[in-house]
Amino acid sequence: MWAPDIYEGSPTPVTAFLSIAPKISIFANISRVSIYGSYGATLQQIFFFCSIASMILGALAAMAQTKVKRLLAHSSIGHVGYIRTGFSCGTIEGIQSLLIGIFIYASMTIDAFAIVSALRQTRVKYIADLGALAKTNPISAITFSITMFSYAGIPPLAGFCSKFYLFFAALGCGAYFLAPVGVVTSVIGRWAAGRLPRVSQFGRPKAVLRAPDT
Repeated sequence: MWAPDIYEGSPTPVTAFLSIAPKISIFANISRVSIYGSYGATLQQIFFFCSIASMILGALAAMAQTKVKRLLAHSSIGHVGYIRTGFSCGTIEGIQSLLIGIFIYASMTIDAFAIVSALRQTRVKYIADLGALAKTNPISAITFSITMFSYAGIPPLAGFCSKFYLFFAALGCGAYFLAPVGVVTSVIGRWAAGRLPRVSQFGRPKAVLRAPDT
């Protein structure tokens, strides 16, 4: 609940750190526990429920966002659900898919926040502020579009490969309900994440207020 407010109110480098470092640390320690120990079916069902809740909340909440950082925050919540899918399986394949998912997620997040940080001088805050970015800064627009398409899981980008391994691991451990939910939320997330490249490529530039002539 606090992630969108923290993402929006913090400086971009701090936001990027908060979106990557805690998740890597938490999942690394949880993976160590799962390797040297085990958990019962009840705890596994709780992990499955948390994964589904994160994926649904992240996908639906991202659809209503109008600010760039808040959209990335809700996308981050959804990706935590996807990554937690690998851990919830309790198998070696699940841990492997978790590691792949964390690496790809960290790479995409660093790229996305690096572009947002580079656009600080243009005061990019709302999604509408990215209008006509392809004309003013085509390299940043293309890079940002590719990154967000990877966030959305568009093949053959890395984000698609990450989700493919995670859902494949979920099916392998018998989580036949978790994988379809992940696919559905991925489709919803594509619309939300796709707004950023759509606005940056085809949107109108933001209006500039000028003082009246005297």
